[in-house]
Amino acid sequence: MSLSNISLKSSLRLTAATLALTLASCGGNPPAYETNTRSASAPSSGSTSLEQAQGSYSAPATYEPTLVRINEPVPLAEGHPNEYVVQVGDTLWDIAGTFLKDPWYWPEIWYVNPDIENPHLIYPGDVLGLVYIDGQPRITNVRASTYRMSPQARVTPLTESISSIPYEDVSAFLSSGVILEKDQADALPYLLETRGDHLIASAGNEIYVRGIMENTPGLRYNVVHIGDALYDPDDGRLIGYQGIPVGEGRLRRGGDPATVALTDTSMEAKPGDRLLPEEVDVPLNFFPRSPSNTIDGRIISVVGGVTQIGQYQVIVLNRGSNDGLSVGDVLTVFQTGEEVKDRFSGGTVVLPEEAAGTVMVFKTYDRISYGLVMEATQAIHIHDTVRNPE
Repeated sequence: MSLSNISLKSSLRLTAATLALTLASCGGNPPAYETNTRSASAPSSGSTSLEQAQGSYSAPATYEPTLVRINEPVPLAEGHPNEYVVQVGDTLWDIAGTFLKDPWYWPEIWYVNPDIENPHLIYPGDVLGLVYIDGQPRITNVRASTYRMSPQARVTPLTESISSIPYEDVSAFLSSGVILEKDQADALPYLLETRGDHLIASAGNEIYVRGIMENTPGLRYNVVHIGDALYDPDDGRLIGYQGIPVGEGRLRRGGDPATVALTDTSMEAKPGDRLLPEEVDVPLNFFPRSPSNTIDGRIISVVGGVTQIGQYQVIVLNRGSNDGLSVGDVLTVFQTGEEVKDRFSGGTVVLPEEAAGTVMVFKTYDRISYGLVMEATQAIHIHDTVRNPE
């Protein structure tokens, strides 16, 4: 896949999308936004290790955007349309990029049309229009589709509504390997022993596990081997560990220890391997936006083990909710300048950083975050820098 001139339009189908996009707070008038800086310690956009360890799962919360008044006109995309008909397979990022030069300005110009029933959702077939209010561009839903207006729409699950990012790319990241934050890894349930005369276990075997707090037979878990340690390239501190997928299992019996039946394995499960709940909260109902805090971090890993990172790949950052990152924050990736030899002076010179792409954060922990590469104009590598968009 070429990494240059990548379009913001995705042809991916969101057949796995399960959540609706919340677009703005209720109201029928253009909002008068005031600066509202998010606290770096706010827990609303992060997940705790305890939640992961207990295997709990709940529907993602609504992530209300932090909106600020823009004193200067929002830059529109070159060749932007005056109207756009929402298509099946669109994401909010796609649509925002159709109208705006910088898609993360979308929350500041969205205008809630009071004449549209359920105005916080966008459906395929909806007509979005570019209008000007008090001299400022606004995007509004000018005509609803049959998804919204037909009687059946009231009883149909909201799987047809438009989500922020391609869900199938995000939902696959656990099966490709995860990064376990140190505190999270320490709190996860672990394989104590294999049932029967087995030193190691594979599909068809049962294992005894300590730390499972649930007592509902049938709950599914991913078994993960603790791999190499990950250290922060900025200060050398231990951040977490590479998680190597081992297999899947179902809870047969709760207790301490609990019994888990392995249903599928790609390698042998060994004592000390950790168990993660199969379903992890990955919110889809959030806005793209620039971080409130100043962020200066690095890419420390890429899910899937590739060396060059392209569009719609999942990466891990060495910054998290403790640093002020929240779900929906957009960052620019800067390709680290190469150190080259100066043939004339005999010394070496570090070349300047170059902007290489755009990342949207979709999952945060205390010290790390998962992000999805939305654009890649150049090859992106591990240890490249991420900062607030300019």
